Amino acid sequence: MQKIFLIILLIICYYSQSYSKEIYYLMLKNNTVNVRYGPSFEYPVKYIYKQKFLPLQVIDKKENFRKVIDHMKNSGWIHISQLKKSESVVIIEEQILFSKASKFSKPTAKLEKGRLLIIKKCKKNWCKVNTENYWGWIEVNNIWGRNIN
Repeated sequence: MQKIFLIILLIICYYSQSYSKEIYYLMLKNNTVNVRYGPSFEYPVKYIYKQKFLPLQVIDKKENFRKVIDHMKNSGWIHISQLKKSESVVIIEEQILFSKASKFSKPTAKLEKGRLLIIKKCKKNWCKVNTENYWGWIEVNNIWGRNIN
């Protein structure tokens, strides 16, 4: 009876851990980052990112490597030393940048799909961001690279 109870407990623990994988994002730390076919320096380079601060979703990890996927569905393995906590997002549909966290505030710029934004702070459904020469507030819908709570 104890063996059956122990087996059931182990099965429950296994499935609860496999379903509790939290989705999280990291961003590129450098201007040039190698993406590899596998989780070690022994694997060849698959492609190279040349966009500092690009947000990436972590979908797996093995030792010091993270398997990531970008907003275009490209995936591969990157060494953790090339990544840091994400403070950026990519717009997945055209957005308007506002002077305040309200649709009734002054629009300051029209941002194209694919633009990289650096997040300064967020509140409710709005984030204060900057990109090149523009800064302001955007709604958090239609952005990629941040968990929306």
